[in-house]
Amino acid sequence: MSAYKTLLVEKEGPIDWVTLNRPEALNALNPQLVDELLDYFGGLYMDHSVRIVVLRGAGRAFCAGLDLKDRSNAPGTSSAVSSSPQAGLVGQRRISEIVMRMRRAPQPILSLVHGPACGGGFALALASDIRIAGESARMNAAFIRIGLSACDIGVSYFLPRLVGVSVASELMMTGRFINAARAERVGLVSEVVPDDQLSAAAQPYLEEMLTTSPLGLRLTKECLNMSTDAGSLEAAIAMEDRNQILCAQTDDFKEGISAFLGKRAPDYKNR
Repeated sequence: MSAYKTLLVEKEGPIDWVTLNRPEALNALNPQLVDELLDYFGGLYMDHSVRIVVLRGAGRAFCAGLDLKDRSNAPGTSSAVSSSPQAGLVGQRRISEIVMRMRRAPQPILSLVHGPACGGGFALALASDIRIAGESARMNAAFIRIGLSACDIGVSYFLPRLVGVSVASELMMTGRFINAARAERVGLVSEVVPDDQLSAAAQPYLEEMLTTSPLGLRLTKECLNMSTDAGSLEAAIAMEDRNQILCAQTDDFKEGISAFLGKRAPDYKNR
């Protein structure tokens, strides 16, 4: 269990189940939740005890985005209302840093999305590595509907890479919602299940990822991130070659080969 106030972290062996825990506010991002997300994701980079993160929301929403009812204007907070452009940029960068830390984290992040996932909540889902949607999921780039640009918190980076420029343009320029069924059709989510089956639906993904070696899984996420922006095929292959040579020098690789030949489950020791 965690000591956070708005974020619940439950450890299940090498898996962290992380719950946005402001159900009375549809898990909207207030300064405290922003700070706790920054702290949690910032600590993952050097934490080898955590292999996978599952991100979800308490109550009837994943995350409704920025809490517009919170009028805190202090510099360094996540407030949408600021006394100056300088203070506003500080707050903006704090929110954006969440998705940066999610991508830097070497652990795969699997998001279970139900109900509204709007604005910043949409960004959290997009910054995850795998998304499973509940039937009630409704996602949108809400920023453009309140007088801002839809390009915020990494949405303009992630969304066209996930669904293509055409669909991304439609969603971002209109702010319209995409429901779970269409999100699955366009490849935004891996599958759609009834809301009450989301945790169960995550289990096969978790079990399969845990059959991989710890180093192999971490390097796979790192290489995927870099290859997405690689300037050439040669650059991507250079990263792949490095990863394979590193993994091939480990005891876990020997164990993986032995387990495969012996037709048994591998017992990786992260060595």
